[in-house]
Amino acid sequence: MAKVPQLRNASLWQTKSFINNEWVGSDNGATFAVSDPGNGDHLGDVPEMGVAETRRAVAAASEAYKSFSKTTTKSRQDLLNRIFALINENADDLAKMVTIENGKPLADAKGEVGYGNSFFEWFAGEAVRTYGDVVPAANPDLRNIVIKQPIGVCAILTPWNFPIAMITRKLAPALAAGCTVVIKTPAETPFCALAIAHLCKEAGVPAGVVNVVTTDKNVADVGKELCENPIIKKVSFTGSTRVGKILMQQSSNTLKKLSFELGGNAPFIVFDDADVDAAVAGAIACKFRSSGQTCVCANRIYVQSSIYAEFAAKLSEKVNQFKLGYGLDEGTTHGPLIAERALDKVQQHVEDAIKRGADVLNGGKRVGGNFYAPTVLANVPADALVNHDETFGPLAALTKFETEEDVIKLANDTDVGLAGYMYSRDVGRVWRVSEALEVGMVGANAPILSQACIPFGGQKQSGFGREGGRQGIEEYQTTKLIAMGGVI
Repeated sequence: MAKVPQLRNASLWQTKSFINNEWVGSDNGATFAVSDPGNGDHLGDVPEMGVAETRRAVAAASEAYKSFSKTTTKSRQDLLNRIFALINENADDLAKMVTIENGKPLADAKGEVGYGNSFFEWFAGEAVRTYGDVVPAANPDLRNIVIKQPIGVCAILTPWNFPIAMITRKLAPALAAGCTVVIKTPAETPFCALAIAHLCKEAGVPAGVVNVVTTDKNVADVGKELCENPIIKKVSFTGSTRVGKILMQQSSNTLKKLSFELGGNAPFIVFDDADVDAAVAGAIACKFRSSGQTCVCANRIYVQSSIYAEFAAKLSEKVNQFKLGYGLDEGTTHGPLIAERALDKVQQHVEDAIKRGADVLNGGKRVGGNFYAPTVLANVPADALVNHDETFGPLAALTKFETEEDVIKLANDTDVGLAGYMYSRDVGRVWRVSEALEVGMVGANAPILSQACIPFGGQKQSGFGREGGRQGIEEYQTTKLIAMGGVI
């Protein structure tokens, strides 16, 4: 029997997919179960949608686009502001849903809801600022006008680690630009996506503008359909580099516009002139937020040799103060991992590092259910698996370095480049290292990067395109030139 959470607004808890403003099941009645990763409770069943249902969602979005794309920017601004207000009104319920579906502690979940909602506020402002240009012409009889238009029907594919925010930072700019969307939810956290769809409908989003398809076993087929369907003009995906490459290949025949935020392997560098206490606090926030299940969290921690012992001891002391537990329990600082496969990967990285000579300062083991003890490893060699493969778990691996030149080489020795972090009080060093790191974002004495107002994205095999900032809405627009002759 499903253990449905007690919410102030029970209508947020929807168990059907959302197509053309209707709650619908799969054609054959198939469903899949969703569980609470913190205690294993059965939360409910949602439809196992397939290609046929996905095509209907695309068709609904295509029909809605005919009129929604022609709405004024002011009307879209007003619409996003209404969604923003409704999310604020339901923030406590949404945070509870995040914790129950994802496992993160309630305080973290509340932070996610606020962060996720900030994209509706930001892009409500950007909706009315989609300016074009007047370009001086070489021909005196010609006038060049450049305008921005919505790109069309968009597919949004999101992961489970931020079940609210990963949707809102794609959905808000799409709506602001005048696009319609089909959202494929992650199988682990569909209820949060459906709650956002419910609030969109309540805010007055027209039928067909926002559609949500739930799937588990058919995820590959649904993803392929969204990439190959010629009606879809843009795909926005957050997930692994491996899957991103598959989606890019599938999108190639129709030459869709793509924005991909893929895997990370973020270096976290602590130089000997850093404020060590600030660097330790930064490592705690950056590495262990959401139990290490964030794409921009520190994965490789490089500490200069002269302060290595001090940093390791202080970090270990702070990690000992964590309270591991169920996300809704009072005092819990860190929750479970999403599933068994996540624990297996952390364990693999820990065992590999120990075999290569690393020392365990904290944790290093499973502690029941989906919980893995927050772990600090010292003396991790540069060639350890953890330094070359994203862990996505609560493992802080400390590696010693000697010089600035050495650590830049270590930091850049990876195929991906999403985020990087450094702690130093030398302004010149901050500039040099920030410019040298082959990443899309650098946190210099700052462990948290994500904000609605900044362009979020990476380089190399971490993907392309940006979410947030003034650049975020451009991902959902096409640029058109109107050259007008006969002026003179």
